[in-house]
Amino acid sequence: MIQKTLSRIILVGICAVSVFACKAQTKNTDGFPFVLPKEKPNRALSAAMERNYDAYLAPTPQENELYSQFKYTKLKGFDYNNDDGTISRRDPSKVILANGKYYVWYTHRDTPTPPQGAEKCNDTIPSSDWDLCDIWYATSKDGFTWEEQGVAVPRPPKPNVGWRSVATSDILVWKGKYYLYYQGFMEASGKRGDDCPVAVSYADSPDGPWTAYNKVVIPNGAEGDWDQFSIHDPYPLVYKGKIYLYYKSDANGQPNLVRMQGLAVADNPLGPFEKNPLNPVINSGHETTLFPFKTGIAALVIRDGNEHNTVQYAEDGINFNIASITYLMPNAGGPYIPDAFTDTKDGRGITWGISHFTTVTSWATNHAVLTRFDCDLSQDVNDPSMKHSNTYYKPEFYYNHGLNGKQRERVQQENKRLLDQ
Repeated sequence: MIQKTLSRIILVGICAVSVFACKAQTKNTDGFPFVLPKEKPNRALSAAMERNYDAYLAPTPQENELYSQFKYTKLKGFDYNNDDGTISRRDPSKVILANGKYYVWYTHRDTPTPPQGAEKCNDTIPSSDWDLCDIWYATSKDGFTWEEQGVAVPRPPKPNVGWRSVATSDILVWKGKYYLYYQGFMEASGKRGDDCPVAVSYADSPDGPWTAYNKVVIPNGAEGDWDQFSIHDPYPLVYKGKIYLYYKSDANGQPNLVRMQGLAVADNPLGPFEKNPLNPVINSGHETTLFPFKTGIAALVIRDGNEHNTVQYAEDGINFNIASITYLMPNAGGPYIPDAFTDTKDGRGITWGISHFTTVTSWATNHAVLTRFDCDLSQDVNDPSMKHSNTYYKPEFYYNHGLNGKQRERVQQENKRLLDQ
């Protein structure tokens, strides 16, 4: 009796598997729907269509809350000395609202000459655009016209962290106090000066005065680690009751340098910060821009790496996946994030911020300028004009991306080889 029962169970199981296999192998009898279903259809799908429903927040860019175009506006209130390369402003912080106005901090260089390279630099001539810099700040009533307030964090006396240059600052508001994190250079960029740690200054007001902590907050990794040489672009958010500080590092070495993003977490703004064991948490991206979104963290991943030009999302702030693919993303974006420090459980997203353009004129007068970007990466805004995915560019835009001299020479040599055969 028991043997007969077991035989029936096995027979039923075999039949069920056979029916499932037959269904899985059955071809779709109808074509894919003309109107794209909002939910994943119950039918066999190609890998591309599986990905369209499983990998993104919505099946079309127009409905994807983490897809946007980016629009740019020239800012008023900043002087660049006729763009001669002696004044530069770059790497803006997040924008915050305090005292009835917006605040932004940034890397500021005012030198007798434009950057001259590591071999020609000295105590007054910069090697790079971010050499011999201080951290300045500006305020605004509308986000378009800014009033420069002057220096916030100057270079400290030698040998303190940052005596050569302080750059790439970002802001944290924590328990009523303000903290500026930044890179502290102890030698000129180009002389391994970029292998610099993260420092911090703090104040009771966004207008300062700022007190330097004069200690390394996040050290470089151990020898052989991906971040052994650099901890760049510190970017703090408050998440899950802690300070999540994201940062960029340069790995792999030249000529195939790869820039990726790491995460360090602390209970106190002055540390100690513990690096996440899964670092790097994002495998691409030149600068670091993130914001709370819904229950997780979203990231703008620009340039560098396999996943450049993507907006990514991590439900846990650690394991990021591509949420959308876009273009013309902001360089070193510092968005206005109203809930950056509220430990929100429902991040609302972003609609604007400050970024920069580099090499504004020529390499001989190399400098950067601050600009405003606008977007729709927000749960509270629905701007269809920000959701287009087929922008037209005039021919001159493409010609500006033409072949360089070596590439033209290669093509000419290949033509000669073929024609002489």
